This record gives sequence, C-alpha cells and structure tokens, in this order.
Amino acid sequence: MTPADAAAPRLWLVPTPVGNLGDLTFRAAEVLRGADAVACEDTRRTGALLTHLGISRPLVRLDAHTMHRAPAVLAAHPRLAYVSDAGTPGISDPGAELVRAALDAGIAVEVLPGPTAFVPALVLSGLPTARFTFEGFLPRAGRERAERLSAIAARPETTVLYESPHRLAATLADLAAACGPERAASVTRELSKRFEETARGTLGDLAAHFAQGVRGELVVVVAGRPPGSVLPGEAAPDPEAQARAWAAEGRSAREIRSLLMAAGLRKNDAYALALRVTSP
Repeated sequence: MTPADAAAPRLWLVPTPVGNLGDLTFRAAEVLRGADAVACEDTRRTGALLTHLGISRPLVRLDAHTMHRAPAVLAAHPRLAYVSDAGTPGISDPGAELVRAALDAGIAVEVLPGPTAFVPALVLSGLPTARFTFEGFLPRAGRERAERLSAIAARPETTVLYESPHRLAATLADLAAACGPERAASVTRELSKRFEETARGTLGDLAAHFAQGVRGELVVVVAGRPPGSVLPGEAAPDPEAQARAWAAEGRSAREIRSLLMAAGLRKNDAYALALRVTSP
C-alpha cells in the first residue's frame, strides 16, 4: 500500500466476539487502534471492549435509529471502523446500510473475516451444511411471518435463523406447526461462552423443552423438507404417481424405495413399488 492509499478514506467492518473475547483477531484490534473513530450500535458495550483491549478511540453511535447520520459520520471520520454488538457487521444489523452509504460516497469498504454466530451453530446442528438458507430474524407477526414460515417448511435445504430469548418458544411452536413436529432441528445458545449449549431433536421436542423460556443469544437451525414428505394441511400425494415421477427423473429403484419409506410407506410396499416403476 502506498502512502496515498494509506491516507485514502476507508470504512472497515470489524467482527467482534459473539461471546469469548479471545476470539477477536489481532488484525481486528489493529484496525480499531488505527481508525479515526469507531462507530457502533452501543457505545457502552463497545467502550468496554476497547477498554479491555487497551484502545482509546472516539466512539460514534450508529444504530438502526441513527443510521441516517451515516453520510455525515463518514465525512467527519474518513478512516472509520464499524462494529456491531457482536459478530460480523452487516448480518442482521444496520451495518448493511452503512456499507451502502460508503459505496454511494465513493469510499472503499473492507470487511474483516471473523466471528459470526450462524456458521458454528449450523455446523453444531449436525444437519446438512452443503446448502442452507440464512433467514436472519423472522417478522414478529402477520402475513410476512406466515409466508416466511411456509417457505422454511417447503424448502429442501437447511434453514438457519436468529431469535431472541423471549420469542424462542413461540417461534419453535410456529415452526413445528408449519413444518410438522417431527422435523429435525437444533437450538444453540451462548456460543463460545461458559454455558454454551446445543439442543438437538425434533421441532416438537424442542418447543416443549424451551416452553418455559431461555436466556442468551440464540440460533435456530431447521432441517430441510424430506423428499416426498407431507406438510401439515397438505393432501398426501399418490405414492405410485410420485414413484413414477422419480423414475422419470432417472432415480434408481434403491433411491425410490428410500424416498417412499421417508414419505411413510412400509418397507415391503416401498420395495415392490420401486421395482414396479423401474422395470422395463
């Protein structure tokens, strides 16, 4: 980097620990130390983090209620670092708006790699990770919430979402109603902290387990819809029609048998139907 580049306006998004302060990277501390100012959601929380690190920098509040001030803050502090309350800024927080404001002003943006909650929770769930959808926080009520729950129930890939402690029980109950109580899921709380916990089971079991409430930061992971499964309120598909459709896709008799069994057909019946639809 040339001296001119070093002086150019820049916005850094700096991930901060979701729990254990030891998860902050050396580079993150270096950027916080060298910035003109540190913008954040909560000046008290970020002030405590900087004090822990032995860093003294001006703090500027930029949260969902004050993000309209972003252009002025970027102009006043050309070398600005931004942190959220925990994790990587821009994920389910106002950081995305700040990035847009910086880009609109022609300011270079750099995002440091570092802590985030949904990736370790996804891996800890034990559910498939090759494809997944991150939902962030669900709407609290209304049509949009119902539509998002229906989408989660229908999609074949794993879903990851955040939830607050006082709404977890209601969300698990709603997910069980939308997906069916037997859908596999997990709830991870207090990542990297002393009382970290991951509870795994069906949505019905988890809804019962957390019915009395819980404390801590939470990540919910829900398995994708099993092939051939029937969602609550849906009419059961005709097994033979479904089996012939799978055969037309080129699936083997073994695959079709497994899919039919996952859909609730008895082993012997599934085996006989799979052979019938794949026979020349």
